[in-house]
Amino acid sequence: MSSTYTASITAPVNIATLKYWGKRDTSLNLPTNSSISVTLDQADLKTTTSAMASADFTKDRLWLNGEEDLQLSQSKRLTQVLSSLKEKRRLKEAKDESLEKISSWFVHIVSVNNFPTAAGLASSAAGFAALVVCIAKLFELDDDMTELSKIARQGSGSACRSLFGGFVAWEMGSLADGSDSKAVEVCPLNHWPEMKACVLVACADKKDVSSTSGMQLTVKTSDLFQKRIDEVVPERFEQMKKSIHDKNFALFAELTMKDSNSFHATCLDSYPPIFYMNDTSKKIVKLVHLINAFYNETVVAYTFDAGPNAVLYYLEQNELKLMSFIYAMFKDLNGWETKYSTEELNKFISNYDSLKLQELNLDMEIVKGCTRVILTRVGPGPLTIKESLINEQGFPKN
Repeated sequence: MSSTYTASITAPVNIATLKYWGKRDTSLNLPTNSSISVTLDQADLKTTTSAMASADFTKDRLWLNGEEDLQLSQSKRLTQVLSSLKEKRRLKEAKDESLEKISSWFVHIVSVNNFPTAAGLASSAAGFAALVVCIAKLFELDDDMTELSKIARQGSGSACRSLFGGFVAWEMGSLADGSDSKAVEVCPLNHWPEMKACVLVACADKKDVSSTSGMQLTVKTSDLFQKRIDEVVPERFEQMKKSIHDKNFALFAELTMKDSNSFHATCLDSYPPIFYMNDTSKKIVKLVHLINAFYNETVVAYTFDAGPNAVLYYLEQNELKLMSFIYAMFKDLNGWETKYSTEELNKFISNYDSLKLQELNLDMEIVKGCTRVILTRVGPGPLTIKESLINEQGFPKN
C-alpha cells in the first residue's frame, strides 16, 4: 500500500438551550434563527472518528458503529463537507509545492458513538463535528474552529456548535452564501464549570419524524413559527447570552424551559402536527416545575430536542436538592453507579425521607417510560487522540 495519512478525533454532543429549528436555505443548512447550546462532557457522550487518506482508495467510504453506511457515504451532506475540506487542502497545496497532493485522494472514515444514534441525542452534531475536525487534522489545515464550523454546519446544522466546548452560539448570519453563519464561543468551559446535566432517556429508538423533514413541515405550515423567529428568539438570544455571562441560573433556566416549550409548540402547530415529546416527557416537565416549587427556587431546568429525552440542567451546588427527587424516582435505571458512591446515593435517599417527599404523591410510574440515565456536565470541544479506529489497510479495526 502507498503512503497514507491518518488522524483521530473525539467530538462532543451539544444540547441547545435556545433551539435551532427551521432553515432559510436547505442546501447550505442556513438557519432561520440563531441558537445557543451547552457542550456536554465527552466522558459520557461523544463520537470517536478516525480517517485515512490513501492514493490506493477508489472512493470515499464511511463506517458508523461497525457497519458501512452506504446511504450516508453517498449523501449530498457528506459529499459537500468532504468537497469543502478537500478544496481547502487543494488551496494549501497550490501555495506550497512541497506538499503531497492528498486533496485528490479518497478517504476512509470510521466513526463510533457511545450513545444511541438518531434518537434525539444530537448524534449527527457530534458525528459531523468529529468528521470535520478529523479531516481538517488529516489535511493539516490551518483554519480555526469558527471557520471549520461553517463546513460542519453543511453536514448537520447543530454540528457547528460541537466544535467548541463550554457555552456556544450559532450566529445565523444574513449573507446568502452562508459565509457569516458560524459558531462562536459564548463562554469557555471554565467560566461556569458547575453546570451539570442529567439526561433521562425516555426512548432510545429512532425518531418517527427526522429533524430535517420536521423543520421543513414547520416552516411551511406553522403560524406560530414566524412569530418565534421574528420576535421571540432574537430577544431571547441576547438574554440567554447575558444569563451565561452573569452566571444567572434562574434566568438561564427560565429561558431554557420557555424556549423548549416554544419549539415544541411550533412542532405541534405544524400540519399535520409533529409529536417529539411523549407522555413520559410531559410527566418530566410537570416534575421539574414541582421540584422548583417545592424548594421555592429554580434548581433545575428541562429542555427537549427533537425527541422525547429530557435534558435537565442544574448547578453542582443544588445536586443534593435535585437528586433527592430524581434518584428516588429513577434509581432502578442504569447509570448511577458510574458517577456516585453508595454513600452518596444513600444520602439522596435519606434526604428524600427527611424532606418527606413521599407525601407529595410523586408519580413513581414515570420510570417505566425511561431506559437509562446519563449523568454529565459541561465539557470541552473536540480532542485529538492517539488511538485509531482504522487499521493499516484503511478498514475498521475488529
